[in-house]
Amino acid sequence: MAGFAAAIAIGTLLLMLPIAVVDAPPAGALPAPLNAAGGAPAVVALFTATSAVCVTGLVVVDTPTYWSAFGEVVILVLIQFGGLGIMTFASLLSILLARRLGLRSRLVASASVRTLGVADMKSVLLGVAKVSFGVEAAVALILTARRIVGDDAGMGEAAWFGVFHAVSAFNNAGFALFSDSLMGFVSDPWVCVPIMTAIVIGGLGFPVLFELRRQVRFPRRWSMHTKLVVIGTVVLLVVGTVTITAQEWTNPDTLGPLSVGQKLLAGGFAAVSARTAGFNTLDIAAMHTQTWFTHDVLMFIGGGPAGTAGGLKITTFAVLLFIIVTEVRGGTAVNILGRRIGRSVHREATTVALLAVAAVLACTWLLLVGTPFSLDQILFESISAFATVGLSTGITHLLPPTAQLLLVVMMFIGRLGPLALASALALRARAAMIELPKERPLIG
Repeated sequence: MAGFAAAIAIGTLLLMLPIAVVDAPPAGALPAPLNAAGGAPAVVALFTATSAVCVTGLVVVDTPTYWSAFGEVVILVLIQFGGLGIMTFASLLSILLARRLGLRSRLVASASVRTLGVADMKSVLLGVAKVSFGVEAAVALILTARRIVGDDAGMGEAAWFGVFHAVSAFNNAGFALFSDSLMGFVSDPWVCVPIMTAIVIGGLGFPVLFELRRQVRFPRRWSMHTKLVVIGTVVLLVVGTVTITAQEWTNPDTLGPLSVGQKLLAGGFAAVSARTAGFNTLDIAAMHTQTWFTHDVLMFIGGGPAGTAGGLKITTFAVLLFIIVTEVRGGTAVNILGRRIGRSVHREATTVALLAVAAVLACTWLLLVGTPFSLDQILFESISAFATVGLSTGITHLLPPTAQLLLVVMMFIGRLGPLALASALALRARAAMIELPKERPLIG
């Protein structure tokens, strides 16, 4: 947590430099406040740095028209650091510089990427780097080629487009180089599909990616964790695509004017992005209220643990779901895919979920008290910040500074809170020396 806070502080200072903002914003851009030195104000810089390090994507100023090339590079670096994790980067640097990694460093790095082994942390961390940079490079090449061939863009412009959006997509950040995010590419599969692929891969989590690389042809050998994440991802993407597409099918401001194929592509992109990516090819503000609620559910559940996705996490949601099913059936043990879940996992999942709900409700109430926006808009904004998604109904830049600072806290809590809390609960587990007499209160 200290590492993430330090990265946010450094990013804030860099974004406050006059060189980080454009000299003359184009006409029609969002309001461009500046500090006394000609740089970004502290709140704007802090909000943007937090959003980048926590790979959220919420913005209070228009990224392409407010930030200069230097500012965009700072944002990109912060996204990469935040996505891979400060501790992972520190461990990789230790490997490269000292050719050795102490036990303490390996334990810290292991907690960062949520792996089970300690002895093989060097290979794990190097594998994390290879997967991350490999996926980003592949997606960047496709996007660069698309811009050169399809839009006749120059090599430099096309490469920057490819690299920036590839890094932002794999790390589930949602920052884009266009004022309307990716709405200009709503019907372009050569842009949407690579970005969707990077989002899904990043959201699976590194442990799942490692296991799939070894056992992709043998699903029966997959661990319960991998099965839960893969099955949960497929179910959420299918249900999300069908639900969003059906709800917006005739909306003249979103899917209405598109062909059937384009509607399916746009609906699928919305379902993928809602699970913590933050890009949008449709106007979120023009969607129906029920579609916002669908986004709320997808955002809150999120992606897989130990990846670049945020939210409550698929595994946490799955454990809670099976606990409910077991209780309804009158069972005594929670069994998932042929394996029994320990009671300590029950407590961890329940604690993380209830605290997440409490954080979202508290943020929603505070924003309702301090802003004039409706409940559905505020709830959407609160969940988007906590789940580090970055989607918005268009009110983020209209919020007062105090409300924006509250979202900063939510992004930080959402990115680090569930992971840190679950790790702390697991590490604090200890045998009870004394057990008190049982007594059962009335439930329901």
